Amino acid sequence: MITFICAIVLLIAGYLLYGRLAVKVFKPDDRPTPAVDHPDGVDYVPMKTWRVFLIQLLNIAGTGPIFGALMGACFGPVVFLWIVFGCILGGAVHDYMSGMISVRMNGASISEIVGKYLGGAAKQIMRVFSVVLLVLVGAVFTTSPASLIARLTPEWMNTNFWVVVILIYYLLATLLPIDKVIGRLYPVFGVLLFTMAAGIIGSLVIKGYALPELELANLNPTGQPVWPFMFVTVACGAVSGFHATQSPMMARCIKTEKDGQKVFYGAMVAEGVIALVWAAAGVAFYGATGGLQAALDELSPSGVVYDISVSLMGVFGGALAVMGVVVCPVSSGDTAFRSARLTIADWFHIDQSGFGKRLMITIPLLAVGAVLTQLDFDIVWRYFSWSNQTLAMITLWAGAMYLAKNANKWWYSIMCAIPATFMSGVSCTYILMAEEGFRLSGSISYPLGMAFAASCCGIYFFKAKSAASQLGK
Repeated sequence: MITFICAIVLLIAGYLLYGRLAVKVFKPDDRPTPAVDHPDGVDYVPMKTWRVFLIQLLNIAGTGPIFGALMGACFGPVVFLWIVFGCILGGAVHDYMSGMISVRMNGASISEIVGKYLGGAAKQIMRVFSVVLLVLVGAVFTTSPASLIARLTPEWMNTNFWVVVILIYYLLATLLPIDKVIGRLYPVFGVLLFTMAAGIIGSLVIKGYALPELELANLNPTGQPVWPFMFVTVACGAVSGFHATQSPMMARCIKTEKDGQKVFYGAMVAEGVIALVWAAAGVAFYGATGGLQAALDELSPSGVVYDISVSLMGVFGGALAVMGVVVCPVSSGDTAFRSARLTIADWFHIDQSGFGKRLMITIPLLAVGAVLTQLDFDIVWRYFSWSNQTLAMITLWAGAMYLAKNANKWWYSIMCAIPATFMSGVSCTYILMAEEGFRLSGSISYPLGMAFAASCCGIYFFKAKSAASQLGK
């Protein structure tokens, strides 16, 4: 219990202190935001700060901070360190910078941001990369909630039935103005999400479950290779590139730049809290990391969520908790397809004020997503996980170059460069070692991963100092 409380306190302190430092480095001002400067009633819609915060949180909080946290907890208490410090120093900075740079660039998609600060070739790669990632996310966040809802409904309302229902909802959420469906439903979803998290942790405490404690001598009792696998397994809740595709949507809705810390940095910290709840719940409920791993192997992540929720909170409370978990992926899947539409529209300069042009982009995206839902979930998830962290790496390097060119002192950009270097090592090492990658041994993968990270860091310092000297900084 002490570890869990300390982790929550550290996340809050991170928001108040390091979040404030990020604001000081970026320097938001009183210039009109895109939503205020040219609202279009579809994507550029000024909304209240609390509503934008909830939408941002639900956009980014897919199954990652729940399923990913459960799978990450199998590595041992070391997962708490990654969630807390990864969130404060990496994930929240990543989300804040991608969102605020988008505000400064008229709500531009992440591919356009990367192109401006990392070059034209990077832009083209990111355009394709981000659309592929978003469709993968949409597929993953269709299958996982559908399988959970199917457990609560009659047999004829099986997983495929709910896949169709969710895809129809995604069609509406992708096409209609952001304040008509997403803006109205998400406050309700937000209450459900927070109620679920509070119910799970409260039930654990009331029923006397022992929450896992952090012991330096026992950080990784299973012996599984933490580097790089845990850092890819636990993405949402720590560092997630998917968030960079979502932040530009809220960059088109905030009414003042000074709301950025609450909306972007704050939503990431809130997601970290959700990840902590489920990492602690998984180990506490099954008694140990080994028990949790066995349950995941037997029941799948969605089955584990159902098992924990019903056992702790009864049938009604369990249904409420499961629906809270369903809200997370559904409220990320809809905005994943919406963000893919906006990315393609930015790419080909297609005006989105007309319904027909939005429909022209949306239908093919949803058709591809529907096909992907028929593939094995574990395979789609593994490719999504690596793609997700690679996108985070690229976004952080773009943020570093933005700060090198725009912050008062170029070396302020190390706020992005340090986590970017770390994620470069993670991403490279993982794809070299992973089953879906090159399957190389650790003796080869680790040195190559470190060399890649060092090379990226060296190129960054050369480019950053060059840019700073040209600007006289």
